[in-house]
Amino acid sequence: VQLQASGGGLVQAGDSLRLSCAASGRTFSSNAMAWFRQAPGKEREFVVAIDWNGSSTRYADSVKGRFTISRDNAKNTVYLQMNTLKLEDTAVYYCAAALVSYIPQTYDYWGQGTLVTVSS
Repeated sequence: VQLQASGGGLVQAGDSLRLSCAASGRTFSSNAMAWFRQAPGKEREFVVAIDWNGSSTRYADSVKGRFTISRDNAKNTVYLQMNTLKLEDTAVYYCAAALVSYIPQTYDYWGQGTLVTVSS
C-alpha cells in the first residue's frame, strides 16, 4: 500500500498550490483521508480530513477559508487546494488514510510527504 503525495514546491506568499495524494495497492474509496504537515523544528500537526464520500470535512483553524480538501474516488486520489499561502504554511505535507469511513482520531497509512515552501 502506497500513498504518493505530490505537488509541493516553492511559492510566494499569497500564491496557491494544489497537492495530490494518489493511493496504490488498495482502494481507499471507502476510507477517510487526511493531510498533516510538519514544519521545521515542530511536531506534525493535523491540517484537514475528509470522510469516504466527501460529505464531511474537518479543518484546522489555521487553514480554514484558505485550504480545501477534495477527493476523486474513481482515481483513488485526494487533493488539497491551498490558497493565500502564508509563510507559516511552510512544511512537509503528508497524506494519510484511515481504515474507517468516518473521520477518525488516528490514521493507519501514511505517505512520504511533499515539501511546500512559502517565501516572502
